[in-house]
Amino acid sequence: MTTQSALGPSSRVLIIGASGGIGQACAIAAGNICGMMNVTMLSRAADDFDITDETSVAEHLGQLDGPFDAILIATGGLEVDGFAPEKSLRSIQSAAFEAQFALNAIGPALVFKHVSRLLPKDRPALIAALSARVGSIGDNQLGGWISYRAAKAALNQIIRTASIELTRSHPLSTCVAIHPGTVRTPLTEKYVGNNPAVAPATAGQNILDVLSNLRPSDTGQFFDWQGVPVEW
Repeated sequence: MTTQSALGPSSRVLIIGASGGIGQACAIAAGNICGMMNVTMLSRAADDFDITDETSVAEHLGQLDGPFDAILIATGGLEVDGFAPEKSLRSIQSAAFEAQFALNAIGPALVFKHVSRLLPKDRPALIAALSARVGSIGDNQLGGWISYRAAKAALNQIIRTASIELTRSHPLSTCVAIHPGTVRTPLTEKYVGNNPAVAPATAGQNILDVLSNLRPSDTGQFFDWQGVPVEW
């Protein structure tokens, strides 16, 4: 098995969700590694790319010419359609679950459905999606945030399954989930409190540092921003 990384000075990188705080920072960090001209960005704000709409996903990805050495799905949200994270089971609402799953699980799954043709089959290829430690079933010690936790746990299963299928067609592929840590953005500001948090620029660099050190033998795993494996 090769030890070469998919990310390097001449790599082509696609960032999906590049207008968000973390996505934009990852695009900048990828540009520093690969050269900005080698970074392609898709987002709702700039391209009307709606990850929850399969027609939009298929249309936008269908217009791209590959191969891309690395693809990062940097979409997601903690508050979706005005629904705040639940504090307890008593706060569960079906509409909140539907919104969370549409954005944080089904959307990335649709990208996986349509993106494999953009990855090379004859050399290392990387596809990663931003997950969250609170999506870890084994690490859940506090409860709460039920729909967000469940959607991220579903995303982790999607990534694990995608890694298995991709290896059959792309034997040198690396498909992983990444926990970016607590990042201080306008969308998370009210939930950070006194917890340690980093700026988006720091998070973006941390994520790209981890991705740059991954190899095909790491496929199907869940890593945090330090490159430490997270239990499912």
